[in-house]
Amino acid sequence: MRRRYDAVIVGGGHNGLVAACYLARAGRKVLILEKNPHLGGASISQKLFRDFDANISRYAYLVSLFPKRIIDELELDLRLLQRRVASYTPDLDHEHGLLLRNDDAAWNQREITRLGDNEWRGYEQLMRKQQFFADLVWGSLLEPLQPRSDWEARFEQAGQSALWREFVERPIGELLEAHFSSDLLRGTVLTDAKICAYAGAHDASLLQNRTYLYHIIGNASGQWLVPQGGMGHLIRQLANTASKAGASWELGAEVTDTEVQEGGVRVAYQSAGQTVEVHARHLLWNASPPWRRSKTPSDVDEGTAFKINMLLARLPELREPRISPQEAFAGTFHIDEHYSQLEAARQTAQAGRIPEFPAGEVYCHTLTDPSILSPELQQRGYHTLTWFGLDLPYSLFERDNEGAKSAVVRNMLNGLNRYLATPIENCLARDRNGEPCLEAKSAVDLETELGLPRGNIFHKGLSWFFAETESEIGAYGVETQHPNEWICGSSAKRGGAVSGIPGRNAAVAVLAADSS
Repeated sequence: MRRRYDAVIVGGGHNGLVAACYLARAGRKVLILEKNPHLGGASISQKLFRDFDANISRYAYLVSLFPKRIIDELELDLRLLQRRVASYTPDLDHEHGLLLRNDDAAWNQREITRLGDNEWRGYEQLMRKQQFFADLVWGSLLEPLQPRSDWEARFEQAGQSALWREFVERPIGELLEAHFSSDLLRGTVLTDAKICAYAGAHDASLLQNRTYLYHIIGNASGQWLVPQGGMGHLIRQLANTASKAGASWELGAEVTDTEVQEGGVRVAYQSAGQTVEVHARHLLWNASPPWRRSKTPSDVDEGTAFKINMLLARLPELREPRISPQEAFAGTFHIDEHYSQLEAARQTAQAGRIPEFPAGEVYCHTLTDPSILSPELQQRGYHTLTWFGLDLPYSLFERDNEGAKSAVVRNMLNGLNRYLATPIENCLARDRNGEPCLEAKSAVDLETELGLPRGNIFHKGLSWFFAETESEIGAYGVETQHPNEWICGSSAKRGGAVSGIPGRNAAVAVLAADSS
């Protein structure tokens, strides 16, 4: 085995693989060290239920932020599929819920107008504002960071100073309340600010604003797309590209020590019970760096996601007869995510209790991409279903992870069934022992299995898209205090989500450092 490399990358998730692709294609000798027995990190597909040939994206599921530029530059065979339905939010208090489509603006106008005379006008105004913001900001995520003052001036020059204040300076709750009166519509839109963000609509940290912006600017459209073949296909494409370019990796390799030396870095890791040392010109952290894991996290950094993967023998019927299950589950199915419900669930969690009806979103990958199921399961009408819970923080599971997980699953099933004509339990596939095909993952599980600090799927609270200190101006947000040590994963500035952005930025920064 080679003992000297141009770059060693700790962690074989999608960002680490993106960095490896760019560096290896530039002629660098690259080694990836992955502690798990497989590449991919959180972006993997696995056969979770042994009796069924279903390749389920276990942790991540949708793609918005992965730039087409990276797909084109790395020549990836990656097809991202549009969901025909954007979202469905049922309403127990009224006959109709809210179903929004990605392909029918006239339908959306009729749906939203039912909520109030001014709701459609407010919705159109907000969509235009989001589009302007995305057009202006999206392309900058692969460029060096510019100071906040420069960005503010750009908005002012475009006659959009008010937009800057609404999105960057004031809590996002003020923006939503100014545009909508409907509790249902406010909540439907606010969910984009709530993904693993332990913050309310009016939180002073503005974490909800930063999270919201990441969800609306992806590829200048904000549309969340389904990767054909699941997340595993994305990982296979990246791994093949990296391998063809000459990069190598070692699985089951857990890094135990690193030391910055003159002109490089020494890396020690455990592999097959032995300690191995390698030396590299550069060390790139795709996993969260140890100095960040050792800090006492704030609420901003605490993971709040809870994921339940299910395999269904059939889709359940809805209580709302005008909406078919094929429509309702084709997009994002919002469960107890009205504006007031989201805040009530957050306050319950902050009080140290699991909400009776936890807020969450349901996704059905197979209505858009059935290829992750075997032909037999497709023919039999099977589907995958994922519930992604909000405001279920790490702290709720620290003392009794399994007990708390069971409580969340029970409450989730009860909450979902309030909107269904067919109980979801009757639709779950069952294995040869009669056990339902259902798997639950808490923030504690995400930390244990993936090394995510406090179970935060973004490694930490999402950052702004601009430089916040003098030292960040002109940098890529991947730099550390050591000139040969870099962050290429989600904990980098402008990291988070399945994007590849910090992986590419780190590779660009490394290559620039070598040429200077």
